[in-house]
Amino acid sequence: MVAKNRKQTGKSPATQADRDKSPLVSPPGKSTVRRAGREGKGSSGSHPNGLSGVRNKLRLTPSAVVKLGITLLLAALTGYLHWYHLSQLFENDRHFSHLSTLEKEMAFRTEMGLYYSYYKTIIEAPSFLDGLHMIMNDRLTEYPLVINTLKRFNLYPEVVLASWYRMYTGVMSYFGIPTKMCWSINRGEGLTPVNSCEGMGDPAYFYVTCVFLLNGVMMSLFFVYGAYLSGSRLGGIVTTVCFFFNHGESTRVMWTPPLRESFAYPFLVLQMLLLTYILRTRTPSRTAMVALGVSNLCFMLPWQFAQFVLLTQVASLFASYILGYLGAAKMQSILVTHMVTLGVCFVLMFGNSMLLTSFYASSLVSIWAIIALRDRFTQVFKPGIVLWVMQGLAWVGATVLLKFMLSTVLGASDDAHISGLIKSKFTSYKDFHTLMYTCAAEFDFMELETPVRYLKTLLLPINMLVVALIAVRTVQDIVWFLRGGGKASVKREDVDEAAGSDIAAKGELVYHSLQLVAFAVLAVLIMRLKLFLTPHMCIMASLICSKQLFGWIGEKFKHQVVVFAVMAVMAIHGVVNLQAQWAIIGEFSNLPQEELLDWIQENTHPDAVFAGAMPTMASVKLSAGRPIVNHPHYEDAGLRERTKLVYSMYSRMSGETVKRNLMKLGVDFFVLEDSWCTRRTRPGCSMPEIWDIEDPQNVGKIPLCTHMSRNSRPHFTTVFSNEVYKVLKIPKITKDLR
Repeated sequence: MVAKNRKQTGKSPATQADRDKSPLVSPPGKSTVRRAGREGKGSSGSHPNGLSGVRNKLRLTPSAVVKLGITLLLAALTGYLHWYHLSQLFENDRHFSHLSTLEKEMAFRTEMGLYYSYYKTIIEAPSFLDGLHMIMNDRLTEYPLVINTLKRFNLYPEVVLASWYRMYTGVMSYFGIPTKMCWSINRGEGLTPVNSCEGMGDPAYFYVTCVFLLNGVMMSLFFVYGAYLSGSRLGGIVTTVCFFFNHGESTRVMWTPPLRESFAYPFLVLQMLLLTYILRTRTPSRTAMVALGVSNLCFMLPWQFAQFVLLTQVASLFASYILGYLGAAKMQSILVTHMVTLGVCFVLMFGNSMLLTSFYASSLVSIWAIIALRDRFTQVFKPGIVLWVMQGLAWVGATVLLKFMLSTVLGASDDAHISGLIKSKFTSYKDFHTLMYTCAAEFDFMELETPVRYLKTLLLPINMLVVALIAVRTVQDIVWFLRGGGKASVKREDVDEAAGSDIAAKGELVYHSLQLVAFAVLAVLIMRLKLFLTPHMCIMASLICSKQLFGWIGEKFKHQVVVFAVMAVMAIHGVVNLQAQWAIIGEFSNLPQEELLDWIQENTHPDAVFAGAMPTMASVKLSAGRPIVNHPHYEDAGLRERTKLVYSMYSRMSGETVKRNLMKLGVDFFVLEDSWCTRRTRPGCSMPEIWDIEDPQNVGKIPLCTHMSRNSRPHFTTVFSNEVYKVLKIPKITKDLR
């Protein structure tokens, strides 16, 4: 228990087919649609502005406006519940409101601390522009290099939040409104009391609150998405209920707020909702395409992994096009939107080569070319399976060829580790960098317990049923087409524009099913990516409310009873999952690291250069402000090689070799952690064993880190140690030899 004592107060118009499917408006078959048209011409007492003007513009009847209001109200409620849920879980886990500023910073471990450090830099700079200049000319992160961190680390969320924080505190200070409450916290056990602040005026509090608010909005979007896809507000309820019941499998934002996915994923939900609208609409407006592009950009800018997710989306859309569920014109419009977005992102990321040399960029170009040459394909290949297969092979071949051509021309190798990681999943290939990933549980194959948890909440059975029904209908369509059914009609590539609601609606479901399969493959290969799979399974679960798929159940009331019965069964284990989350009660404390950081600040020069384990280096940069030579953002080829040199301390090499490695990097102090020497997540995954792959000639020798933990001489001098950390100093005489 801690004692808390108050200390101080700081200062586009929808078609009829679209309305038929949308839960946001009234169903067809009533005279209300015609009445809305008459009201738009101006009945007595109406005014072109205000609610009536908006209603007439959207062609909504009064009853439709009420239904829209109910939908938005329910969406807002689910968003609020999710924000509250996240905030409480985070507070329960760390007792964040009772932590000192240093403890809050230490709570942001690994790359979270690295990202947060740039937010801290901007808010502590004399002005916002000064802070922006500092992170664009950073000398601390990869000493002695000067790097543009905006180009390298997807830091736009920190830039935006820091600008908001400076504006917020500036305005509040101008009006004399207190923004935070500070307290003296008695930590007990003979520890000195610390000051703790809560309120939006506290930088860390402001940061995490904004992250949780964004993810609350994401839940509102999930409700609208599920309702729109299924054609029923009940579908939105099913989606959100599934998300809450499988919350631990759906997100980790409550444990890791600063990670890139916390900022990016909500925009992917918006992007997929807009894409669903575009697929459903016969001729989507330019506004819809611009909105798709903006949401795409907001998804790509915060996260380096976004390109791989968008690759699966484009591939799923292309498969829908090949099967004839998506027209060529619409497909090309979507591709152009993606291309423009990618170009804008490339500019805003100051020419980050990973964007142009990605499979995603190459895939956009190759698919656009295949569609442009579709007449040539139909002339050479017989329509049907042969044509589909050849288009698919052309896409794969052209994408791979173009990707490697661009990588060679631009000399980019930053994403080479991705190829190695994928290769290691299917072969016995392993090297230092792939093992650094695969030895971490989140990059390993999906654990068996995950599908078991899906089974217990019925999420997996529901999705299997939904996908099976869509697959059966798709196979029926394919068989019908192969038997010549498509020849009597229009060209297959224009079928959704000609047929409108029927084929377009099927294509929408086919795309979502293919996207689910793509996410499932990613999640099976890399467990961390189940954060895409589980939410999409929740979206697909909304289709149990779809009349299009489950109209055979019977009338509306009977259908709803079945859906509520399914949710009741889901709740049996879903509530248990929620209770398990609510039962997590903890209090963050890391006294050994606190001692280390205090020692660094008090006993080393501000220009002293540090090296060590990647997570610890992020904390050294964030809280001590010292230059570091390696950090947890492992996506850069140069950084990977630097880290490999630093981690030679945990190999079986000689002390002289390791000392020379550190001399090359200009290191003054090395932070040694015994746990990194002995920790072993599974056989072959301790640091010395990982090094055995790269350094076979020294296999069998005692690791250097073991020697250093006993006696660091003659190569290094121990200047600080506690039960976790030991700081080794490189002798000055050695450094002068550089």
